[in-house]
Amino acid sequence: MAPAAKPSCLLIADDDENDYVLLNCAARRAQLPAQLCWVKDGMELLQYLRGQGAYGDPASYPRPVVLLLDLNMPRKSGSDALQEIRRDAGLRSLPVVIFTTSKSADDIQLSYEAGANSFITKPPEFQRLVEIMEVLKRYWFETATLPGN
Repeated sequence: MAPAAKPSCLLIADDDENDYVLLNCAARRAQLPAQLCWVKDGMELLQYLRGQGAYGDPASYPRPVVLLLDLNMPRKSGSDALQEIRRDAGLRSLPVVIFTTSKSADDIQLSYEAGANSFITKPPEFQRLVEIMEVLKRYWFETATLPGN
């Protein structure tokens, strides 16, 4: 008998619960082959990724396949969290997609300089969000070969 497949996780780091709910609906509509995991700020994000505190059980909090990271969050911004992820040898290979309301050229430039793999501005329409989730599914879950897979 083949071993059970490891759970696949798309980790959302965003302080806006409404955005998470919309992403969850869009992911279901796009038939994303992963559970959505959610943290509300950069501090929680780093605890999750390092398996610390409440996130110590890897069966309940699997390592994400990809991280959707909002820039504007309390306690530790997405920009600061990204820099810390890229400095951590155990985390630096994690694909990070900035997913934010910002359209600022400075935010885009700084995100790529800090090691983001992609930058997506949150769309105002739900159907466009579904389309983005379909693209993420095709690329990160069906096309790209990632470390550990």
